[in-house]
Amino acid sequence: MKADSEPTPRFGLRSFRAKFVLVVGGAVLFDLLLSGGLALWNVQKLSRDATSEVGEGLTTANQEYIRSYAESTASSVDLLLDRVHGDVKALAGVLQAQINDPSRQQQVGATLSHQAPGSVKVVYDAQGDWAQNLPGGPSVISVWGYLLGADHTPLPSVQREIEDSTVIDLVAPTLMASGSPKLQMYYIGPKERPIFRTVPYTDQAQTFDRLYPGHNKAEFWEFFFPGIYGSWQQWARDPASRPVPDDITQTAPYTDAITGKLIVSFFHPLWTRDRTGIAGIAGADITLDQLAEVVERVKIAETGFGFLTMSTGNVVAINSSGEAIIGLTKSSDAGTKGVTGLERSLRGSTQPAIASLPLDQNNDGVIQHIMLDNKGERVPYIVVLKRLKPTNLWSSGPIKSETMSVGIVVPEREIYASLFAAQQSISRATNRILLFQIAAILISLLIVFAAVLGISKRITAGLRALAGAAQKLESKDYSVRVSIPTRDEVGAAGTAFNRMAEQISFHTENLEQLVDERTRELGDANQEISALNEKLRDENVRLGAELAVARHIQMMVLPKPFELEAIPGLEIAAYMRPADEVGGDYYDVLQNGSRVKIGIGDVTGHGLESGVLMLMVQSVARALQEANEGDPHQFLVRLNRAIYKNIERTNTDKHLSLAFLDFADGRVTLSGQHEDVLVVRADGNVERIDTLDLGLPVGLENDISQFIDTRDIVFGSGDVIVLHTDGVTEAEDEDRRLFGFDRLCKSVQKRHGRSAEDIKTGIIEDLMAHIGIQKIHDDITLVIIRHT
Repeated sequence: MKADSEPTPRFGLRSFRAKFVLVVGGAVLFDLLLSGGLALWNVQKLSRDATSEVGEGLTTANQEYIRSYAESTASSVDLLLDRVHGDVKALAGVLQAQINDPSRQQQVGATLSHQAPGSVKVVYDAQGDWAQNLPGGPSVISVWGYLLGADHTPLPSVQREIEDSTVIDLVAPTLMASGSPKLQMYYIGPKERPIFRTVPYTDQAQTFDRLYPGHNKAEFWEFFFPGIYGSWQQWARDPASRPVPDDITQTAPYTDAITGKLIVSFFHPLWTRDRTGIAGIAGADITLDQLAEVVERVKIAETGFGFLTMSTGNVVAINSSGEAIIGLTKSSDAGTKGVTGLERSLRGSTQPAIASLPLDQNNDGVIQHIMLDNKGERVPYIVVLKRLKPTNLWSSGPIKSETMSVGIVVPEREIYASLFAAQQSISRATNRILLFQIAAILISLLIVFAAVLGISKRITAGLRALAGAAQKLESKDYSVRVSIPTRDEVGAAGTAFNRMAEQISFHTENLEQLVDERTRELGDANQEISALNEKLRDENVRLGAELAVARHIQMMVLPKPFELEAIPGLEIAAYMRPADEVGGDYYDVLQNGSRVKIGIGDVTGHGLESGVLMLMVQSVARALQEANEGDPHQFLVRLNRAIYKNIERTNTDKHLSLAFLDFADGRVTLSGQHEDVLVVRADGNVERIDTLDLGLPVGLENDISQFIDTRDIVFGSGDVIVLHTDGVTEAEDEDRRLFGFDRLCKSVQKRHGRSAEDIKTGIIEDLMAHIGIQKIHDDITLVIIRHT
């Protein structure tokens, strides 16, 4: 095999590469020189012709047309907003005149109340815990739960607010029927009495319950429009502090609770007689469709369009085709309270040129040239931004100045149609270039084809032999060899192929034996893994059953409802929820004759070990109570000693905070260290009792007698004591904010005077609403004790 010993030919006259470069490269070079020279000459001539046809005047005229179109569109939007402002100011003027003249306000309210009692009489809804007038009148008035008295009727001051606001029934229907189309007009009372009267009548409270859970128990203004009321109070103190010298406040677009449409609200604060505070607001809503209609009427050239944007880049109005062209995407600001806003920002555009558009005053009316991606094609566009009149805007937080802008977007190829007419003449000249190029290409191809025909048979013979041998090799015929007589790259490839076939033949024979051995080893390993998996499944089932039994036992030893109900003079309600299958929280109610002992504790950690320690505490406490150990100090000392010895025996590092309340003959004694005890008096006052100096965690030391102390608590009729573990106060919401002791106090205080079960249920509702979808990380235990 002589060919096997010959070295691979270098780049020389006999190599395949040299033959290809000489023949094909020469033909291509000839083609480029001929056609390229002709093309350059014609393009230079046509460029000079196009430059002479398109003048500076055409460009200036087109740009002035776009600017004037943007200004007229901005004026139309300003006019629409001015008309709505006028209607709101008209309503606010009537209401302010009533406030300024209390005697007339009272007379008008009394007259309208007498003529239309349905406008001032509200009916309590037990399910929603709010009151609302029945259908039939021109307006609906909603009174939230915290504005109602114990008999579920409006508080006297709230009822006066209802009667004083009836004048809106005379004014608002007329304003609704005139001027710009409005979705609704309304009056909202001040922060102390935020009744909500709206024209026309709708099921507004029912809709709020569905869309804004928890609104009825929250302060109205801070729930729906946080920060807006504080800004108006600042205006009352200092009118010069208004960002824009106008009383009208406009909201960013948001979803209307009643209609589900995107709307913009306009508020006009009403002032007290002395102009030092807020007496309410007059308002109106318009749909975003009305703003969008002005912008979507923009029709410039064939596909030009307009849009309305806020200074932040949030697009308020645009048609669907324009939205796609500038790459806008929508998202919803789904907060846990308040209104839901529209977010469709230029800053989030998929088009980089749009995302970086400057929205400041320095670019007002300036022609901007940008490139946009349209289905993979880079298309030049012209953009003009025209600013509207500034307005006071509330979005979230304090009111600030806002200046929206109208934008006009049009493709350059449409606005410069005359320029493209000139380009048609360039195209005709270009066609001549193409004819010359085609002729040159044909000549070049004929030369290349003739040269390739002369050597194709010799060049491709070796390639065909290699292809045939490769097919046989693919069919596992490892004995195949090729014979290529040429001494170029094809011949070298044939020699390399023969060597490769020999190596494949050798390795294939040995590979089959190696594969069989490895397959047997993998099979044995797979059987071992299957056996281990089976054992693991059995172990998981066993552990799951043990945890379920432990949880069941733990829940069995908790006080039963009938035990709690049998205790004279006390109402006791309790709640416990472990974080895992088995919890480490402890509570118990033990009665022995007239003595009642109530305990609460929290074992470090949670899970099976903590649950077992909790059961030990429950058993020892029960035994001591049955043994008539009435001294709180000795009770804790003996319990700690027993638990400490068990912890030593089990060799665990657990311990627990533990406190007891002893109730006997109307007297309550507190002992042991645990979370602060909350006492709510019958008059609603709240007391917080620190237990840090009343004991030491149980299980840390064998003798804790020197650390234990007691404290007597006055516990009169109607008083409530709240015991809890840290799983309540340290529960986190999705922003990692704790529920905290203050929220617990407010939740209890809000429900004082109710039964222990109602208080417990209310606290748990507030706690779960705070946690939301967050994982519960710690056991939650709550005990409510009410002295009847």
